[in-house]
Amino acid sequence: MVAKIVDLRSDTVTLPDREMREAMAQAAVGDDVYGEDPTVNQLEQTGAALVGKEAALFVPSGIMGNLLAVLTHTEKGDAVILDPEAHLFYYEAGGSSLVGGVQLWPVEKLHSPAGREGLKKALRPANLHFAPPTLLCLENTHNRNGGTILHPAEQNHLCKIARQEKLAVHLDGARIFHAAVALNCPVTALTQACDSVMFCLSKGLGAPVGSLLAGTNHFIAQARRYRRLLGGGMRQAGILAAAGLAALKNIPSLAADHRRAFRLAAGLQQLPSIKISPFPPPTNIVLLDVRATGLTAQEFITRLAAQNVRAVDFGKHLVRMVTHRNVDDEDIDFARHAVTDLCREL
Repeated sequence: MVAKIVDLRSDTVTLPDREMREAMAQAAVGDDVYGEDPTVNQLEQTGAALVGKEAALFVPSGIMGNLLAVLTHTEKGDAVILDPEAHLFYYEAGGSSLVGGVQLWPVEKLHSPAGREGLKKALRPANLHFAPPTLLCLENTHNRNGGTILHPAEQNHLCKIARQEKLAVHLDGARIFHAAVALNCPVTALTQACDSVMFCLSKGLGAPVGSLLAGTNHFIAQARRYRRLLGGGMRQAGILAAAGLAALKNIPSLAADHRRAFRLAAGLQQLPSIKISPFPPPTNIVLLDVRATGLTAQEFITRLAAQNVRAVDFGKHLVRMVTHRNVDDEDIDFARHAVTDLCREL
């Protein structure tokens, strides 16, 4: 008998279900580089309409989608303003600087009311000594801040400041549907003020691979060229696009992920050596401060793995757990008991 393993490292570990696999097997395909794959075309049209944009581009990953946005919105030597904890700044291997030749300009607490003043301060008057800022990048939900949501009103304030200084705005919406579901609002309330948006199909929505970058027809035409330049042009990609179309039907199920994240966090919050922040978790990401256990995050997750629960370290004493469609209530309780047992041992 195979031992139960509850994998809470990320919602990228989700597996395609039977319906998704059947859709992939039956997908009509063509050469996407020639624009002849009907399933890719359908996915791009559906995704663009969903987030209120004219067009969209199917890309292998969210990192490529963000990089294409930077390449399309900027010129070499420009500055891109973003949060220092942003995925684009923290986890994307320096691609914007290496490939795009731009300077990433972090503004502390950008995704908070205090971020408005920080953004205004970063928008310095034109000066030959400065890299000219041309792009503001926002992230919603915010991964390293514990799946927090940048609410439409606050996001629109930041977009308005950027517009006044003639900056374009790109939204890293890898988990944008988590935000919309949590707020019970149309996703367009979170995307309409932005010039471009990237969202992932391969996280909570459950597709095996792929993201969409959306914007104007002109923007996507330019981004398509850069996708080719980076080697992202795919051929009979309809097999993957079919999974993406099936994944979009899973948006309502994200509410269950949020409910289970709360179930997990509420149980662990009662442990004296565990601190959950933020609590309650806004979406499907639960951050555990394990400092009081006397272990580092890496030591903690190693001990937890021995009890068949997987998590990731998010700092020296910070552990991340992410709920997703492949864990149920029983799995959440299993994980809670494993953490409780570990803390009692310590």
